[in-house]
Amino acid sequence: MGQPRILVIGMIGQIGWELRRTLAPLGQLVCVDYPEIDLTDGASIRKWVRDTAPAAVVNAAAYTAVDKAETELDLAMKINGVAPGILADEVKKIGALLVHYSTDYIFDGTKTDPYVEDDAPNPLGAYGRSKLAGDRAVQQAGGNYLIFRLCWVSCSR
Repeated sequence: MGQPRILVIGMIGQIGWELRRTLAPLGQLVCVDYPEIDLTDGASIRKWVRDTAPAAVVNAAAYTAVDKAETELDLAMKINGVAPGILADEVKKIGALLVHYSTDYIFDGTKTDPYVEDDAPNPLGAYGRSKLAGDRAVQQAGGNYLIFRLCWVSCSR
């Protein structure tokens, strides 16, 4: 039996670029980004998961224009809020693992200690609300998933 297949979505972003390097020893990587996969189109998402039949899906893609999300809320919500739920549903159907990258923008930033998993979210803007919607969609789908909430991404290429 060959190496497990890992579908990495968002391969040209900062996280995706690093994941391509670090995940390569773990399996056969299938890396995609827009326009090959359109996260605003449920059929595109489903097709990639079904056709790839991965052991794991790593969702490193996101609408990340924090300020612009205020005026492009529909687009941000489709990519950050709806797409993760579709991914989670499809991944659950095939018994795979979903690794989903989120953000600390789901919190309001008023806590003086580090945030933990049980802290109540309170996003202050459209970007945080869209990412929280995605986190909740992944959780509601059930299945096997990990959600990583990052506060800062810095990569050296």
